[in-house]
Amino acid sequence: MRVDIVKLFRDCVTAVRNCGRIGKELGRQIANVHFVNARYFTTDKHRKVDDEAYGGVVGMLMKPGPIFSAVESLPTLQRREVIMMSPQGETINQPLLRELAGNYDQIVIICGHYEGVDERVLELVTREVSLGDFILTGGEIPSMALINGVGRLLPGTVGKAESLKLESFEEGLLDFPQYTRPATLRDHKVPDVLLSGNHAAIARWRYVQQIDRTRKRRPDLFKAWGEEKRREGGGRRGKGREGNEDEGGKEEDEKRIGEREQGRNMRRKRRGEAKKDEMDRKQKERTNKV
Repeated sequence: MRVDIVKLFRDCVTAVRNCGRIGKELGRQIANVHFVNARYFTTDKHRKVDDEAYGGVVGMLMKPGPIFSAVESLPTLQRREVIMMSPQGETINQPLLRELAGNYDQIVIICGHYEGVDERVLELVTREVSLGDFILTGGEIPSMALINGVGRLLPGTVGKAESLKLESFEEGLLDFPQYTRPATLRDHKVPDVLLSGNHAAIARWRYVQQIDRTRKRRPDLFKAWGEEKRREGGGRRGKGREGNEDEGGKEEDEKRIGEREQGRNMRRKRRGEAKKDEMDRKQKERTNKV
Protein backbone atom coordinates (compact mmCIF):
# COMPACT_ATOMS: atom_id res chain seq x y z
CA MET A 1 0.00 0.00 0.00
CA ARG A 2 1.10 3.54 -0.75
CA VAL A 3 0.24 6.34 1.70
CA ASP A 4 0.70 9.99 0.75
CA ILE A 5 0.33 12.68 3.42
CA VAL A 6 -0.22 16.27 2.33
CA LYS A 7 0.70 18.52 5.25
CA LEU A 8 2.60 21.61 6.36
CA PHE A 9 4.76 20.39 9.23
CA ARG A 10 6.96 17.38 8.48
CA ASP A 11 8.11 16.58 12.01
CA CYS A 12 4.53 16.09 13.21
CA VAL A 13 4.08 12.88 11.22
CA THR A 14 7.51 11.43 10.45
CA ALA A 15 7.50 9.68 13.84
CA VAL A 16 5.02 7.15 12.47
CA ARG A 17 7.84 5.69 10.35
CA ASN A 18 10.25 5.37 13.25
CA CYS A 19 8.25 4.02 16.19
CA GLY A 20 7.38 0.49 17.26
CA ARG A 21 6.19 -2.39 15.13
CA ILE A 22 4.47 -0.18 12.56
CA GLY A 23 7.72 1.68 11.95
CA LYS A 24 9.59 -1.60 11.47
CA GLU A 25 7.04 -2.95 9.04
CA LEU A 26 7.02 0.27 7.05
CA GLY A 27 10.76 -0.23 6.77
CA ARG A 28 10.08 -3.66 5.27
CA GLN A 29 7.99 -1.98 2.55
CA ILE A 30 4.68 -3.53 3.63
CA ALA A 31 3.48 0.03 3.13
CA ASN A 32 5.26 3.06 1.71
CA VAL A 33 4.60 6.41 3.36
CA HIS A 34 5.40 9.60 1.47
CA PHE A 35 5.19 13.19 2.73
CA VAL A 36 4.23 16.12 0.56
CA ASN A 37 4.57 19.68 1.87
CA ALA A 38 1.83 21.87 0.42
CA ARG A 39 4.04 24.91 1.02
CA TYR A 40 6.32 23.79 -1.82
CA PHE A 41 3.45 24.31 -4.25
CA THR A 42 2.83 27.98 -3.49
CA THR A 43 3.47 30.57 -6.20
CA ASP A 44 4.41 33.66 -4.18
CA LYS A 45 7.84 34.48 -2.84
CA HIS A 46 6.71 34.18 0.79
CA ARG A 47 5.31 30.66 0.27
CA LYS A 48 2.01 31.69 1.82
CA VAL A 49 -0.38 28.78 2.39
CA ASP A 50 -3.15 30.55 4.32
CA ASP A 51 -5.31 33.61 3.92
CA GLU A 52 -8.29 35.40 5.46
CA ALA A 53 -11.72 33.88 4.93
CA TYR A 54 -14.36 35.67 2.90
CA GLY A 55 -17.23 36.98 5.00
CA GLY A 56 -15.20 38.14 7.95
CA VAL A 57 -14.73 34.83 9.79
CA VAL A 58 -12.09 34.91 12.54
CA GLY A 59 -8.99 32.86 11.73
CA MET A 60 -7.04 31.89 8.63
CA LEU A 61 -7.91 29.24 6.06
CA MET A 62 -5.53 27.06 4.07
CA LYS A 63 -5.56 28.16 0.45
CA PRO A 64 -6.88 25.65 -2.08
CA GLY A 65 -4.27 26.17 -4.82
CA PRO A 66 -1.26 24.58 -3.09
CA ILE A 67 -3.35 21.60 -1.96
CA PHE A 68 -4.71 20.99 -5.46
CA SER A 69 -1.20 21.13 -6.90
CA ALA A 70 0.23 18.88 -4.18
CA VAL A 71 -2.41 16.17 -4.70
CA GLU A 72 -2.18 16.40 -8.49
CA SER A 73 1.60 15.90 -8.29
CA LEU A 74 1.13 12.44 -6.80
CA PRO A 75 1.04 9.20 -8.79
CA THR A 76 -2.43 7.72 -9.04
CA LEU A 77 -2.96 4.03 -8.32
CA GLN A 78 -6.11 2.27 -9.49
CA ARG A 79 -7.71 1.81 -6.07
CA ARG A 80 -7.18 5.20 -4.44
CA GLU A 81 -8.95 7.00 -1.58
CA VAL A 82 -8.35 10.70 -0.92
CA ILE A 83 -9.10 11.50 2.72
CA MET A 84 -9.47 14.85 4.41
CA MET A 85 -8.84 14.79 8.15
CA SER A 86 -11.71 16.91 9.43
CA PRO A 87 -13.88 17.13 12.58
CA GLN A 88 -16.85 17.07 10.20
CA GLY A 89 -15.98 13.62 8.86
CA GLU A 90 -16.98 10.11 9.90
CA THR A 91 -15.29 8.94 13.07
CA ILE A 92 -12.44 6.46 12.78
CA ASN A 93 -13.54 2.99 13.86
CA GLN A 94 -12.45 -0.58 13.25
CA PRO A 95 -14.77 -1.26 10.28
CA LEU A 96 -13.40 1.84 8.55
CA LEU A 97 -9.82 0.72 9.14
CA ARG A 98 -10.60 -2.74 7.77
CA GLU A 99 -12.21 -1.21 4.69
CA LEU A 100 -9.21 1.00 3.98
CA ALA A 101 -6.71 -1.80 4.60
CA GLY A 102 -8.55 -4.31 2.42
CA ASN A 103 -9.89 -2.28 -0.49
CA TYR A 104 -7.30 0.31 -1.44
CA ASP A 105 -3.79 0.37 -2.88
CA GLN A 106 -3.25 4.06 -2.19
CA ILE A 107 -4.47 6.42 0.53
CA VAL A 108 -3.90 10.15 0.20
CA ILE A 109 -4.39 12.05 3.46
CA ILE A 110 -4.86 15.83 3.46
CA CYS A 111 -4.07 17.42 6.81
CA GLY A 112 -5.86 20.68 7.44
CA HIS A 113 -4.50 23.41 9.68
CA TYR A 114 -5.33 26.85 11.08
CA GLU A 115 -9.09 27.53 10.99
CA GLY A 116 -9.66 24.93 8.29
CA VAL A 117 -9.40 24.39 4.56
CA ASP A 118 -11.05 26.17 1.65
CA GLU A 119 -14.26 24.28 0.83
CA ARG A 120 -13.24 23.81 -2.80
CA VAL A 121 -10.59 21.31 -1.73
CA LEU A 122 -13.43 18.84 -1.15
CA GLU A 123 -13.60 18.43 -4.93
CA LEU A 124 -10.46 16.32 -4.54
CA VAL A 125 -11.71 14.38 -1.53
CA THR A 126 -13.54 11.05 -1.58
CA ARG A 127 -13.98 10.79 2.19
CA GLU A 128 -13.75 13.01 5.28
CA VAL A 129 -12.50 11.31 8.45
CA SER A 130 -12.40 12.51 12.07
CA LEU A 131 -10.55 11.29 15.14
CA GLY A 132 -13.48 12.31 17.34
CA ASP A 133 -15.73 15.11 18.46
CA PHE A 134 -13.01 17.51 19.53
CA ILE A 135 -10.68 20.04 17.91
CA LEU A 136 -6.91 19.79 17.42
CA THR A 137 -4.53 22.31 15.89
CA GLY A 138 -4.17 20.28 12.70
CA GLY A 139 -4.77 16.99 10.94
CA GLU A 140 -1.29 15.55 11.48
CA ILE A 141 -2.02 13.70 14.73
CA PRO A 142 -5.29 12.18 13.42
CA SER A 143 -3.45 11.12 10.25
CA MET A 144 -0.90 9.24 12.37
CA ALA A 145 -3.71 7.40 14.14
CA LEU A 146 -5.24 6.47 10.80
CA ILE A 147 -1.94 5.20 9.38
CA ASN A 148 -1.23 3.16 12.51
CA GLY A 149 -4.71 1.62 12.53
CA VAL A 150 -4.64 0.73 8.83
CA GLY A 151 -1.00 -0.36 8.79
CA ARG A 152 -1.36 -2.98 11.52
CA LEU A 153 -4.14 -4.66 9.53
CA LEU A 154 -2.01 -5.15 6.43
CA PRO A 155 -0.82 -8.74 5.89
CA GLY A 156 2.57 -9.35 7.49
CA THR A 157 2.48 -6.47 9.95
CA VAL A 158 1.29 -8.31 13.07
CA GLY A 159 3.14 -11.51 13.89
CA LYS A 160 0.02 -13.63 14.45
CA ALA A 161 -2.93 -12.60 12.30
CA GLU A 162 -5.23 -14.57 14.64
CA SER A 163 -4.57 -12.05 17.40
CA LEU A 164 -6.28 -9.33 15.36
CA LYS A 165 -9.56 -11.26 15.46
CA LEU A 166 -9.62 -11.30 19.27
CA GLU A 167 -9.22 -7.55 19.81
CA SER A 168 -11.74 -4.98 20.93
CA PHE A 169 -14.31 -3.98 18.30
CA GLU A 170 -13.55 -6.87 15.93
CA GLU A 171 -16.81 -8.59 16.91
CA GLY A 172 -18.63 -5.48 18.04
CA LEU A 173 -17.56 -5.92 21.68
CA LEU A 174 -14.76 -4.62 23.86
CA ASP A 175 -11.89 -6.96 24.65
CA PHE A 176 -11.99 -9.29 27.64
CA PRO A 177 -9.73 -8.76 30.71
CA GLN A 178 -6.24 -10.22 30.31
CA TYR A 179 -3.59 -11.18 32.85
CA THR A 180 0.03 -12.32 32.91
CA ARG A 181 2.48 -13.53 35.57
CA PRO A 182 2.56 -13.46 38.55
CA ALA A 183 -0.72 -15.18 39.38
CA THR A 184 -0.97 -13.12 42.59
CA LEU A 185 0.15 -9.53 43.03
CA ARG A 186 -0.52 -7.63 46.29
CA ASP A 187 -3.49 -9.85 47.12
CA HIS A 188 -4.94 -9.40 43.64
CA LYS A 189 -5.34 -12.80 42.02
CA VAL A 190 -5.83 -13.91 38.45
CA PRO A 191 -9.34 -15.43 38.03
CA ASP A 192 -9.25 -19.16 38.76
CA VAL A 193 -10.86 -20.06 35.45
CA LEU A 194 -7.83 -18.76 33.54
CA LEU A 195 -5.57 -21.10 35.50
CA SER A 196 -7.85 -24.11 35.10
CA GLY A 197 -6.65 -25.29 31.70
CA ASN A 198 -10.28 -25.76 30.66
CA HIS A 199 -10.30 -24.00 27.32
CA ALA A 200 -14.05 -24.19 26.83
CA ALA A 201 -14.66 -22.65 30.26
CA ILE A 202 -12.08 -19.95 29.55
CA ALA A 203 -13.76 -19.12 26.23
CA ARG A 204 -17.16 -18.83 27.94
CA TRP A 205 -15.75 -16.64 30.71
CA ARG A 206 -14.07 -14.33 28.23
CA TYR A 207 -17.20 -13.95 26.13
CA VAL A 208 -19.32 -13.14 29.19
CA GLN A 209 -16.70 -10.59 30.26
CA GLN A 210 -16.80 -8.97 26.82
CA ILE A 211 -20.58 -8.62 26.98
CA ASP A 212 -20.56 -7.29 30.53
CA ARG A 213 -17.69 -4.86 29.95
CA THR A 214 -19.23 -3.49 26.76
CA ARG A 215 -22.64 -3.01 28.39
CA LYS A 216 -21.13 -1.09 31.32
CA ARG A 217 -18.46 0.96 29.54
CA ARG A 218 -19.86 1.49 26.05
CA PRO A 219 -23.65 1.31 26.00
CA ASP A 220 -23.62 2.62 22.42
CA LEU A 221 -21.52 -0.31 21.23
CA PHE A 222 -23.60 -2.75 23.26
CA LYS A 223 -26.79 -1.47 21.64
CA ALA A 224 -25.31 -1.78 18.13
CA TRP A 225 -24.03 -5.27 18.92
CA GLY A 226 -27.45 -6.29 20.22
CA GLU A 227 -29.14 -5.04 17.07
CA GLU A 228 -26.69 -7.01 14.93
CA LYS A 229 -27.33 -10.11 17.01
CA ARG A 230 -31.08 -9.71 16.51
CA ARG A 231 -30.59 -9.51 12.76
CA GLU A 232 -28.42 -12.61 12.77
CA GLY A 233 -30.89 -14.48 14.99
CA GLY A 234 -34.01 -13.52 13.06
CA GLY A 235 -35.24 -11.11 15.74
CA ARG A 236 -35.20 -13.63 18.58
CA ARG A 237 -34.46 -12.54 22.11
CA GLY A 238 -33.45 -14.74 24.97
CA LYS A 239 -31.82 -14.84 28.36
CA GLY A 240 -28.04 -14.77 28.31
CA ARG A 241 -25.88 -16.73 30.67
CA GLU A 242 -25.73 -13.81 33.07
CA GLY A 243 -29.49 -13.82 33.52
CA ASN A 244 -29.78 -10.56 31.61
CA GLU A 245 -31.78 -10.23 28.45
CA ASP A 246 -29.36 -10.84 25.64
CA GLU A 247 -30.16 -9.84 22.08
CA GLY A 248 -29.75 -12.96 20.01
CA GLY A 249 -30.28 -15.48 22.77
CA LYS A 250 -28.24 -18.09 24.53
CA GLU A 251 -28.10 -20.45 21.57
CA GLU A 252 -26.21 -17.94 19.44
CA ASP A 253 -23.76 -17.26 22.29
CA GLU A 254 -23.09 -20.95 22.82
CA LYS A 255 -22.68 -21.51 19.09
CA ARG A 256 -20.14 -18.73 18.79
CA ILE A 257 -18.21 -19.98 21.81
CA GLY A 258 -18.20 -23.47 20.32
CA GLU A 259 -16.93 -22.21 17.00
CA ARG A 260 -14.13 -20.29 18.72
CA GLU A 261 -13.10 -23.29 20.75
CA GLN A 262 -13.27 -25.59 17.74
CA GLY A 263 -11.00 -23.23 15.81
CA ARG A 264 -8.50 -23.10 18.68
CA ASN A 265 -8.50 -26.91 18.97
CA MET A 266 -7.87 -27.30 15.25
CA ARG A 267 -4.97 -24.86 15.39
CA ARG A 268 -3.49 -26.68 18.40
CA LYS A 269 -3.88 -29.98 16.57
CA ARG A 270 -2.13 -28.67 13.46
CA ARG A 271 0.74 -27.32 15.56
CA GLY A 272 1.04 -30.67 17.31
CA GLU A 273 1.08 -32.56 14.03
CA ALA A 274 3.69 -30.23 12.58
CA LYS A 275 5.86 -30.68 15.66
CA LYS A 276 5.52 -34.46 15.45
CA ASP A 277 6.44 -34.45 11.76
CA GLU A 278 9.51 -32.37 12.54
CA MET A 279 10.57 -34.80 15.32
CA ASP A 280 10.05 -37.78 12.98
CA ARG A 281 12.14 -36.09 10.31
CA LYS A 282 15.02 -35.43 12.70
CA GLN A 283 14.85 -39.00 14.02
CA LYS A 284 14.99 -40.32 10.45
CA GLU A 285 18.02 -38.15 9.69
CA ARG A 286 19.81 -39.46 12.79
CA THR A 287 18.99 -43.07 11.81
CA ASN A 288 20.31 -42.58 8.28
CA LYS A 289 23.56 -41.13 9.61
CA VAL A 290 24.07 -44.21 11.77
